[in-house]
Amino acid sequence: MAISTNSNNISAQAIKNKKVNYKSALALLTSLFFMWGFITCLNDILIPHLKALFDMNYTMTMLIQFTFFGAYFVMSLPAGWLVGKIGYKNGIILGLIITGIGALLFFPASTFISYGMFLGGFFVLASGITVLQVAANPYVAILGSPETASSRLNLTQAFNSLGTTVAPIFGSMLILANNVENATEKAATVQIPYFAIAATLFVIAAIFVFAKLPIIKEQRKKDNISGSAWQYRHLMLGAIAIFVYVGAEVSIGSFMINFFSQDSIASLSETDAAKYVALYWGGAMLGRFFGAVSMSDINSNKKNIYTFLIAIFSFLLAWYITAQINLAAIFFIFVILNIVAVKIGKNKANKTLAVFAIAALGLVILTVLLKGEFSMWTLVAVGLFNSIMFPTIFTLSINGLGKHTSQGSGILVMAIVGGALIPLIMGGLADTIGLHSSFLITIICYAYIVYFGLKGYKNVNQLTD
Repeated sequence: MAISTNSNNISAQAIKNKKVNYKSALALLTSLFFMWGFITCLNDILIPHLKALFDMNYTMTMLIQFTFFGAYFVMSLPAGWLVGKIGYKNGIILGLIITGIGALLFFPASTFISYGMFLGGFFVLASGITVLQVAANPYVAILGSPETASSRLNLTQAFNSLGTTVAPIFGSMLILANNVENATEKAATVQIPYFAIAATLFVIAAIFVFAKLPIIKEQRKKDNISGSAWQYRHLMLGAIAIFVYVGAEVSIGSFMINFFSQDSIASLSETDAAKYVALYWGGAMLGRFFGAVSMSDINSNKKNIYTFLIAIFSFLLAWYITAQINLAAIFFIFVILNIVAVKIGKNKANKTLAVFAIAALGLVILTVLLKGEFSMWTLVAVGLFNSIMFPTIFTLSINGLGKHTSQGSGILVMAIVGGALIPLIMGGLADTIGLHSSFLITIICYAYIVYFGLKGYKNVNQLTD
């Protein structure tokens, strides 16, 4: 990659030697990851809310995720082409504006109490986030040494998970906690949250307009490999891994509130169940912080210190969310297991991915086999091991793509459509064989990710060049 700014050219050697400081650019980009994580996870609150408002079954309710994540499939390749034409920075600005417009569409949807209009708002929201994903993910991977790309993306994705942690708490207070029976008032509870989201997105877009960020251009060498990103086997296998990962993660998050509300599990109210959804996504945030530290190039002593501090923070976060120290202690046991999994990974991205996928697979199997609060906790703990999957799969998949990186990014983001299809299939299963048994589909998803982490990640094209 050849990287240039408005004033000078930054060579690849300078990146390798870490002479270029990208901290300010990464800090600004982090706000994007937080916002789209917040918006995406707010769907988990709207799903039970709209299910009750329109009196729908699970399959109909999952049209929310089908529409939202279906936009990734429809818009990813156009977004990849667009970002390649206008650049990463302009792509980010455009994505923020589109996402803000999507948030504003919830006003007419709630005014007319139209499920179709709500779905239209979800589609526009997700279209904007798609552009942001295509632009921001490879941007973060490129801004620095290739050896620490997974660490940087894990760090920014950790703030994405901070957004997903805050969203259920925010949403439960402003949407689920409003005990109104009138349909008009129930629909109107979404207006203030989504107006605030739109306003925030427009402000961030304005900041990016005036921000001075490095301009990334894909290097065009005379000996370029002909063809396209589709020729890379590891990218295709990575796209499938993204598909099943997002499908499993979204399916679990989407059904958590209804699952925890069942008498055979925990008999929680929707407001109380939302706290555990926050803990599920909070686990993803914590795991990404652990992963970012583990796969970074800092010395061992600092890694141990940071790991200890994150562990303490995890206990305090769980205590704050659950308001009970004994529940925080239960969550902390799974945090310790997460740290052990990181150590087993030995700072290798693919090995860490495989270990985390095995752990998630085991936890989901226990969830299906067991009942009561233990089944609830094993499902919540899956979030800890979901944590590093997306950024790690992403960076492993675009490794060695060269001038095809933008197109490869578009293909990977397109694979997020798994979040549309797998929850819809799970909804159909929940309506036929029961919600508890429907989690079986996620077992298949994690089993494939184990394979990708062990074998599928290898860039065969690069090895044969």
